[in-house]
Amino acid sequence: DFQTRFFLEASTSAKLSHPNTVTVFDYGKTDDGIFYIVMELVTGETLRSRLERGPLSPRLAVRMMTELCDALSTAHRRGVIHRDIKPSNIKLTPSGLVKLVDFGLVKIMAPGEVTITVIQEQGTALYTPLEQYGGDDTHTDAQADIFSFGATLYHLLTNEPPAEARKRFLNSRSLTPPIDINPRISSHVEKAIFWAMALHPNDRPVDVLTFRDALFGKIEIPIQVDVERYG
Repeated sequence: DFQTRFFLEASTSAKLSHPNTVTVFDYGKTDDGIFYIVMELVTGETLRSRLERGPLSPRLAVRMMTELCDALSTAHRRGVIHRDIKPSNIKLTPSGLVKLVDFGLVKIMAPGEVTITVIQEQGTALYTPLEQYGGDDTHTDAQADIFSFGATLYHLLTNEPPAEARKRFLNSRSLTPPIDINPRISSHVEKAIFWAMALHPNDRPVDVLTFRDALFGKIEIPIQVDVERYG
């Protein structure tokens, strides 16, 4: 089982050639039974470390996440879900390029069927949607990444982690509106975050590029997306 999962994860990661993801150069198994992956060395700091110096400016945070939207869209088109998007899995290189790292929780989407789990862990609670708590027999798709993407942006803009989805399910007002924490956030960015963090997958943006357009106010966000419902 380990060997199957290893080669599936490695081969999938190797196909995700994008400037904003880590490049996998080679993988395999040595004659003495050691599994290996050769990948790009990404220098710099994680956005989690960057948050130790305070929240990111709205302009910088949106710019970074916009770059990652294209990378994530590419992964989704190839049937790959990351499942653990969070500040510590995003690196900022010395050149200013952001990279999404650690596809270790990756799932391969089988067209028209439930997804196939590559490994067992289910992500980090603060950024994990409700549907991802169900275990490996639970269907998760690109909507799970969109939720985590929105939760990550919430954290970058406020320097406060969002309330867990399970807590929000029990108390709809447990998620503090990000503008209440950082007044510099624009209203359309806040609405886009609430849209992405909707508890039900069907209430979220249809894909990550739609979420990107919402961040820039290019599309009309559904009327049901508001602070009263998702805050």
